[in-house]
Amino acid sequence: MRLHHLLPALALASCADAAPPPAAPAEPPVWGYKVVKEYPHDSGAFTEGLFWSDGSLYESTGLVGRSDVRRVRLEDGKVLQSAAVPPRLFGEGIAPWGDEIVSVTWQTGVGFRWDRKTLKVKSQFNYPGEGWGMTGDGRSIILSDGTAILRYLDPLTMAERSRLTVTAAGKPVLNLNELEYVKGEIYANVWMTSRIARIDPATGVVTGWIELGPLAQPYASGDPDAVLNGIAYDAAKDRLFVTGKNWPKLFEIKLTKPARRR
Repeated sequence: MRLHHLLPALALASCADAAPPPAAPAEPPVWGYKVVKEYPHDSGAFTEGLFWSDGSLYESTGLVGRSDVRRVRLEDGKVLQSAAVPPRLFGEGIAPWGDEIVSVTWQTGVGFRWDRKTLKVKSQFNYPGEGWGMTGDGRSIILSDGTAILRYLDPLTMAERSRLTVTAAGKPVLNLNELEYVKGEIYANVWMTSRIARIDPATGVVTGWIELGPLAQPYASGDPDAVLNGIAYDAAKDRLFVTGKNWPKLFEIKLTKPARRR
């Protein structure tokens, strides 16, 4: 028997037995929203961080010489308390921890612990890299730095515990900014877009986008820096709030399910 006569058949069998290439990860579904209520918001607030606690909104603002941490009354947007970040620093995200507020700054690696009742600085700490947004999951402080990576920090020492790379359809999601922990998910503003990423904290995979383009367009069209940035969740009343940099309004929204794919 001449073996070379069998080679074409063997090649065909080999091709038939080969596993098909893996399917590309699916694009995350896109959630919509409906506005439940509108509230006044300080249009001079360059919003960097936002959270809800004890019946009040807490907000941090940015820009060198203008950054602060503040407590805000939801109903009329009135600033009830505020404390300035040192004028050489650019304030960024905030997160609650116990009776404190933890805050970071942009490129200076300096963070602060504030007494939540008095908004007085209790202590200062340092960390490597940039600080953008923050939230907490009850165990760790979660920090974004403008990349696709979220850093999990020890709430007491601010030492890094672990990292989570965020991906959508298999690709890293860059420019992760303001964060909020909502019902076991991490919500993240993506800087310079009108979308919020819904992130599975176990895998880093974006399970869905929240598209807020129509909400953001009236503000961002007049000022390229007036982007969507600011997410707060009232767990007791299941209320989700969003706003943006220098927006005159803050919105309570309800998510609407994605359109069914064909």
